[in-house]
Amino acid sequence: MSIMKRKSFLILIAACFMGVIALMSTGIVAVPTMSGGTMASEALAAGSVDMRGVPLSFADLAERLKPAVVNIRTTKTLTSGGMVPFSRHFGQGGPFDQFFGDEFFKRFFGDMPQRQFKQRSLGSGFIISNDGYIFTNFHVVEKADEIIVKLSDDREYKAKTVGKDKNTDIALLKIETDDSLPVAKLGDSSDLRVGDWVIAIGNPFGLSQTVTAGIVSAKGRVIGAGPYDDFIQTDASINPGNSGGPLFNLSGEVVGINTAIVAQGQGIGFAIPVNMAKGILPDLKERGKVIRGWLGVSVQDITEELAKSLDLKNREGALVADVFKGDPADRAGIEPKDVIIAVDGKPVKDTHDLLRLIAEKNVGHSVKVTIVRNGNHKVYTVKIAERPEQETLAKRETTGEFFGISVQEITPEIAQHLGLSSTDGVIVRDVQDGSPADEAGIMVQDVILEVNKVKIVSIRDYELAMKKTYAKGSALLWIERNGEKIFIPVQK
Repeated sequence: MSIMKRKSFLILIAACFMGVIALMSTGIVAVPTMSGGTMASEALAAGSVDMRGVPLSFADLAERLKPAVVNIRTTKTLTSGGMVPFSRHFGQGGPFDQFFGDEFFKRFFGDMPQRQFKQRSLGSGFIISNDGYIFTNFHVVEKADEIIVKLSDDREYKAKTVGKDKNTDIALLKIETDDSLPVAKLGDSSDLRVGDWVIAIGNPFGLSQTVTAGIVSAKGRVIGAGPYDDFIQTDASINPGNSGGPLFNLSGEVVGINTAIVAQGQGIGFAIPVNMAKGILPDLKERGKVIRGWLGVSVQDITEELAKSLDLKNREGALVADVFKGDPADRAGIEPKDVIIAVDGKPVKDTHDLLRLIAEKNVGHSVKVTIVRNGNHKVYTVKIAERPEQETLAKRETTGEFFGISVQEITPEIAQHLGLSSTDGVIVRDVQDGSPADEAGIMVQDVILEVNKVKIVSIRDYELAMKKTYAKGSALLWIERNGEKIFIPVQK
């Protein structure tokens, strides 16, 4: 071979080699990594990946995981008047809901005989033990008279609710079978990183065993669903019917429980971190409910205005608005206007942090609570009590002794429901007929912000201010009603 021909041949070989390298770098050509004749990662064996780690297929992974995912069908009995409102026919958010409700139909058609009807709902879940324990959402099975679980092979079983927790929207079900069931392995949601691949399997719109894929869009999302919000945000498609289904990582481990969506958005879904579910599983199994820690304080986030008025250096911490008499914080010596900045040395950024840290503590356990009071740091030892039920908390209210007004504290849930910007003030829960308040025009759901120019933050503020002014026989109330603030004088 001549020298010229040899050079041309070598150039051609080099060009081919460089071309293969270029194709590999763009992902068009993939080279699997082998170890002992198998893929280096069992997870990646579920779907081969290109040179950038992007899965070429989720088929093997989905096929392996589907048997542990179940469809849930519930039936509940509801009672209504003889005229069934449009919302019953069209589902939630009927076309006339914003104009007409049950009260309209009662007034228009009179007191027609009540009747019962069945409401059916669909959801998802996943098996966590081969003897039939299943995780799903609380809202999927809430008040259900009958729960039917359908496996991937179309077998159906009646399920019972073993435990439920409304605050985290988690429920534990049990089905009875002699067979050993396929199980979804629970992973570690704290290992998730924004940008990690995840897949969701569920029953959206009744379309069973639907698989969608996406990435972790964000972590630690607070969406106002409850006091312990800590959601994983994902763009893996989640729709009605997906609720309670699993969110898997590429190792085939459950890292979240699909729970919520932004109805007006696209690619915005939320899942409960599986670590939260694992943490409450023993309580759900043994007690049927979750036992959480309780300090006995009402707290609020620190705004810029509050920081200035209280001469605080920053907005870190949770401001104590009220201390409930006889509860742990009261016995320890914590006072209103204290700012809680740490629990057992762990920093408290806001009220959400404090609720989560205290909820994780065992009842009877003593914790070190660091507070700031008048610029000085103090540490109190507080013995954690059991958090009362929400119904019990809601009873922290006054009777109608002051001008016929009964009020209660504004919880974060109440503030969210009514669209209030903060939990400051107290909300009117009842007005006695013919009372001074009734004659003055005070209405249920009015928020009392001031009494005789004294700012009301908590129920204790309200009681102190009312005791001072009630003896005089009159009070000037500054209230918020439907987003507007007005003054209303009340006299005996």
